[in-house]
Amino acid sequence: MKRWIIATAILASALSAPVRGDGVEIGKLTLRAADGSEVPAEVATPVGKGPFPPVLFIHAKRGYEGDERAHIRELAAQGFLVVAPDWQSGRFIERWPSAHDPATEMDVEAGLDYLKSLPNACRQPVGIVGLSRGPYYAIRLAARRGADIAAIVSYYGHMQNPNAAEPDQLFRVAPEVMQLATPILYLIGEQDFELRRINGGRAFYALWERGVPVEYQVYPMARRAFDFRPDQTPEEKIAARHARERAKQWLMRWMKLTPSMQCGSG
Repeated sequence: MKRWIIATAILASALSAPVRGDGVEIGKLTLRAADGSEVPAEVATPVGKGPFPPVLFIHAKRGYEGDERAHIRELAAQGFLVVAPDWQSGRFIERWPSAHDPATEMDVEAGLDYLKSLPNACRQPVGIVGLSRGPYYAIRLAARRGADIAAIVSYYGHMQNPNAAEPDQLFRVAPEVMQLATPILYLIGEQDFELRRINGGRAFYALWERGVPVEYQVYPMARRAFDFRPDQTPEEKIAARHARERAKQWLMRWMKLTPSMQCGSG
């Protein structure tokens, strides 16, 4: 049985979404997870005919809002076809949940399946861009469906189960880190939470020792959520631009895209 169902009325409105000056079109639709739950989602489509390289965007626990929409627009302006499932609002989960709800992983997977089904998506493994809690979903998904995922870009991501006990949070990474073989780029500010920096660092060493392609980029003088916070310093604004370009190059490399953002050999 297919994991997703498209609500045709909403899909129709998505296809008629307005086009902004950058040529990027953002449409809204509703998917259905494996347990029948509705999953609001947005699709950012680049200018042109395609096919386009596919990217799954996984938002943080703060929710899916204007900053996230701006991020997928930037990705689409770079040439990626982006699907962003909202794993919170469809299940009426309040902003900033401390615990991880495993059922929401079905919502993210519904986004992956829909992305792979799009006729204007390259027929190849997808890239993933995740923020904060988002990369935890990404590593969980990659551990199970590695053949479908070419690369992960983690912005200050969880590398441990948020529900894990304190000793695991302090001294271990998530078991999925020891299973996956997906290339990961980890981006984080120098002044982010200490535990997040520790877990990200442990994941870097664990992946590198296993021969998994991994890079760990630390931005000097950059704080938590350096790439979109409203009080960005001049240094954080530069860090955000650098991170967006590094993310693009990482995805291009491991998705085997051409310099003109054409589909890879997958």
